Amino acid sequence: MIEGLQSDGVTIALTIALGYFLGSIPFGLVLTRLAGLGDIRAIGSGSIGATNVLRTGNKPIALLTLILDSGKGATAALAARYVAPELAPFAAVAAVMGHLFPVWLGFKGGKGVATTFGALAALAWPAALAAGLTWLAIAAIFRYSSLSGLVSIGLSPLYGWYWGDMPIAIATAILAVFVWYRHKENIRRLLKGEEPKIGKKN
Repeated sequence: MIEGLQSDGVTIALTIALGYFLGSIPFGLVLTRLAGLGDIRAIGSGSIGATNVLRTGNKPIALLTLILDSGKGATAALAARYVAPELAPFAAVAAVMGHLFPVWLGFKGGKGVATTFGALAALAWPAALAAGLTWLAIAAIFRYSSLSGLVSIGLSPLYGWYWGDMPIAIATAILAVFVWYRHKENIRRLLKGEEPKIGKKN
């Protein structure tokens, strides 16, 4: 991601900082509180993402969370591309890091799938489309949102390389590592057969 970089250090630092703070906006937490659903961190997996919001039973709020979480990843990457195209992968990584580890919530955020999809869509939309179709296929077959996210994000570096370039592949590979890390409890439950399927509140 560094080779051929033309931007100065200040621009890079600002891009990363703004990407992080944009990504750290906890839309799931804000929306569920505004809707009178309580603290989403006390429900289900405790995540602030759309999948856990769906466990409240409020589908419109879950959909809005999905859109906004995806949108902040896309916005960060697109804004960076407008300033300096080579910085878009940096902004994408920073936005997802903000979602995963928001300073406002003690660095305990969401799982990062939707924000990664949004960032990938801004970097190389065919790659995001392929990842999205992968998610849908795995979800349709196995009915596990976490498994769908793990597989689709795990394949995103390959998609990013094929439909984008090496910096995008490297950025998505970095994100895949962190997203998988945030899913460690889901992986444990999947292996034990204890992971709730899509549509279940618990």
